[in-house]
Amino acid sequence: MRRLPIVILMMALPLVAGGVFAQQQASKDNAYEELNVFDQAFERIRQDAVDPVTDTKLIGAAIAGMLSGLDPHSSFIDEAAFKASQTPANDEIATLGMAVTIQSGQLQVISPQDGSPAARAGIRPGDVVFTIDNEPVYDLTLGEAEQKLRGPAGSEVQLTLRRGAEKPIDLTLKREAYKLQTVVAHVEAGNIGYLRIAGFDGGTQAALAAAVQDLRQKIGSKLIGFILDLRNNPGGAFDAAVAVADALIDKGDIVVVKGRKPASVKRIAATPGDLAKGLPLVALVNGGTAREAELVAGALQDDHRAVLLGSKTFGESSIVSTIPLSDGSAIRLTTARFTTPLGREIQGKGLDPDLDVTSLKLASLAQGQMRREADLPGALKNPDQTADKPPAGAPPGATATPASDEAPAVATEDIGSASDEQLIQAIDVLRGLSVFGRRAAG
Repeated sequence: MRRLPIVILMMALPLVAGGVFAQQQASKDNAYEELNVFDQAFERIRQDAVDPVTDTKLIGAAIAGMLSGLDPHSSFIDEAAFKASQTPANDEIATLGMAVTIQSGQLQVISPQDGSPAARAGIRPGDVVFTIDNEPVYDLTLGEAEQKLRGPAGSEVQLTLRRGAEKPIDLTLKREAYKLQTVVAHVEAGNIGYLRIAGFDGGTQAALAAAVQDLRQKIGSKLIGFILDLRNNPGGAFDAAVAVADALIDKGDIVVVKGRKPASVKRIAATPGDLAKGLPLVALVNGGTAREAELVAGALQDDHRAVLLGSKTFGESSIVSTIPLSDGSAIRLTTARFTTPLGREIQGKGLDPDLDVTSLKLASLAQGQMRREADLPGALKNPDQTADKPPAGAPPGATATPASDEAPAVATEDIGSASDEQLIQAIDVLRGLSVFGRRAAG
């Protein structure tokens, strides 16, 4: 009788382990059943489709559909497109120079790059591309749309755009194999260093350091601070953005990266040193400030290193990995996202500036034309954000009206110009910070 509990225990252990195994096996069995249904559909299409279709096309379409159901950024890249994307930029491969995303099957501009054909043509963040070379884009994946925008240098591409409630805009642009100048600097008001960061690549941090040194030499002891312009910056290389933030932050964290598993959380800390040497910073942001540009803005804001001025940012913090497949194709898959150092979620929410400033020129435009990451179908949700309720009587599936403070992004050609009202406001704020700093030091 004394041995009974041991026997029961020995019998129970396999049952517990078996329960876990049974759950895993049930999950596998369910997956096999679903794959069996897929196989049935695959065979019926091969045999009965009115037009013959290759296995390669069917499988590619299946993978593309699977990825498109995840979020706006995950997509399938066929072998030809992936091979083209791996080819170094040269005079034979050119683009229009604009970051895009897919919104309800339509191609939406996140932001044009400074000096690009798209920027010179007046394309703005939030513009929706309806056709490319007179062909609709509503059924294209993001990879397919980007491939259509690329082509030989000097070749023309016709676009039909829609901006808010305005009439469709027809444009003919020439593709260029140009190099984005990610950092541009000049002196403002005689004693302020203006630093425009238009994107992030391997040379951005070094270019920023050189620009700061040049401004110090030009302004000398009169220098009171810097304005960091991140407006209409669609992001770029993750590591380059971290390096830029690190160059301006002397201590504390820069960003927190979160993967699917809790153990994958990674905090990236700043290293000692500050290019601005403690002088006040004002960072300009708007609805075209996206991705890695939001990483920099969030770090500066959380570490109290800069005052953010402008309007709410785009709200995208997803990290997309390109994963090659065995047949030469690849998939883009969202594998992680980042938060600010204090854990504030950017995804689907964006960053609110410390000082909300919208120029009179922008305020006169129709509100709500600028869409953000949260507006995209399947967008990754922000766990800190509660969903806004649509107005009473709205049809099923309706969303809330965009907030009144969501202003359209400033045109790229206006950034840093004499008519840039937000820059004028930033100059006044920086002067105030300088005076306050001198008084506090005294």
